Amino acid sequence: MSTPSPQPLSREGRGARETLRSKALSPLRERVGRGGVDDTERRRVIRSRAKSMRREPTDAEHRLWQILRAKRLSGFKFRRQVPIDSFIADFVCLQNRLIVEADGGQHGNEADARRDAYLKAQGFRILRFWNNDIFNNEEGVLTTIVAALEASDAASSRADRTPLSNLSPAGGERLMGASNG
Repeated sequence: MSTPSPQPLSREGRGARETLRSKALSPLRERVGRGGVDDTERRRVIRSRAKSMRREPTDAEHRLWQILRAKRLSGFKFRRQVPIDSFIADFVCLQNRLIVEADGGQHGNEADARRDAYLKAQGFRILRFWNNDIFNNEEGVLTTIVAALEASDAASSRADRTPLSNLSPAGGERLMGASNG
């Protein structure tokens, strides 16, 4: 008696990548249950999965990447499908510590909450957009992303300045060209 071979995973349609994502780390999870996986192996599996996700983006990720890539969004540099420890972020602006996630129906569960808490503890801010928002409210999505990036730019520039950094070279006593009369 022969056993039927498993059907290959479908790679078509919007839900296909979500199915692939959920199964991608299952070999890693299985090995963790049998005594653990060393860091090198874990990083290799995650890196491999991130490469696969770059090759097979969802429709929403593809659309968003066309806008974020090559510093097209107000000059901010984004990377896509970036491994951060044991997680993979859809889009990351490392300079501003901002993660942008394109979410289908599979998100919003307890695992996402743990992931978000961990990434926030690492100093990242996370913006999540539903796929239909990316397609139907692109302007609003981009405005939200730019506002978050500019807010972090303003905060970092304030943190970099000393309280006296806006004084003139003369110590702030007199402005160039000003008169006392």
